[in-house]
Amino acid sequence: QVQLVESGGGLVQAGGSLRLSCADSGRTFSNYAMGWFRQGPGKEREFVARISRNGGNTFYTGSVKGRFTIFRDHAKNTVFLQMNILKPEDTAVYYCAADESGVGYRTRTHHYKYWGQGTQVTVSS
Repeated sequence: QVQLVESGGGLVQAGGSLRLSCADSGRTFSNYAMGWFRQGPGKEREFVARISRNGGNTFYTGSVKGRFTIFRDHAKNTVFLQMNILKPEDTAVYYCAADESGVGYRTRTHHYKYWGQGTQVTVSS
């Protein structure tokens, strides 16, 4: 069973950086493609980034491309989201999620079976 726990959120000034972590306490981490989503105040949950099972392929939503990097460490059963040049509009609760299918660039929430509890990121102007 997959159990995802996020960490690394916090308050940062615009232009700053944060690194989010998502650890899987199960033993099947490498079986899943992993994604990061976020949900801002009064908004629907939206896709941010995805990484393939082996880490060789990544995909980003346009608004974070060039600023955010998703990567994974199989030895630590952890997926990361490095966020640079943060903007106030990046303020949201960030969630990691696991997708059993390694197919394509899946960006919809219903594609992901397991979810973490979320971590708050607040970017001040």
